[in-house]
Amino acid sequence: MAEVDNNRSAAGYTTGEVAGLIGLSHDQVRQYVKRGIVEPQRGGRREYRFSFQDVVLLRTAKGLLDDKVPSRKAISALTKLKGRLPEATPLASLRIFADGKDVVVRDAKELWDAESGQGHLDFGTPLSAEASFEVARIADRELDDFSDMEELGSHEWYNLGLDYEDTDVPKAKEAYARAIALNPENADAHVNLGRLFQLEGDLKRAKRHYRLALDAAPGHELAIYNTGTVFDELDELSTAAEYYHRAPGVPDAHYNLARIFELRGDEVSSLRHLRIYRQLLEEKT
Repeated sequence: MAEVDNNRSAAGYTTGEVAGLIGLSHDQVRQYVKRGIVEPQRGGRREYRFSFQDVVLLRTAKGLLDDKVPSRKAISALTKLKGRLPEATPLASLRIFADGKDVVVRDAKELWDAESGQGHLDFGTPLSAEASFEVARIADRELDDFSDMEELGSHEWYNLGLDYEDTDVPKAKEAYARAIALNPENADAHVNLGRLFQLEGDLKRAKRHYRLALDAAPGHELAIYNTGTVFDELDELSTAAEYYHRAPGVPDAHYNLARIFELRGDEVSSLRHLRIYRQLLEEKT
């Protein structure tokens, strides 16, 4: 997946769009931001820009209010829950709902109280099925509400593509295609669309989109690395290695180079790239 933090800060959904989509007031949306429950990016005019994950979480908060959980208790529960979770686990990945007056959480293993952390008896459906349905339904509402190409820009379609990758790959491909139609030089959209084609075994289309990404952004390391993987799959290892060498910031490029050098019998070079691979991974953690 391409690294597009700078792009995402200029995309996403405004406070008004989120409020209209979910049914919260503008003030309610801002209250969840103030408490740190959602952490939207900032647009060019310093306005809030909410991601798909923010929309999912705010929709969960609205569900608690609809189930008669007082606003103060809902905010308290979500704040305590966020503080208790590991940093790598986003609130939006959990199924959070009301059980009477309590706010409870269902993860992959158990059901527990959001405020106290104490376990509950779980008579519900598994998270994998229920949460996947919920995310897909929200995504469908977004696409229905903002499907007009005059309303969404290239970055917004790109972000929808990211969101759909976990729930509906064909829609992800369509969203990336729309992003490219609006801006043929959206290199990240080309890279991600190419990767989806590559995962399907369509190396010709994958390579084409990687090439278009590099035409738009010649130094795009992920596009360079992914092009190398296409040649790797075709057993054109010398060409693959050339591309891997041009992507020194991608850890897997060094891992693949280590493998290629090992096949060539160059143990020194293989070990050197394995060492770089491990160093880069440590820097990212």
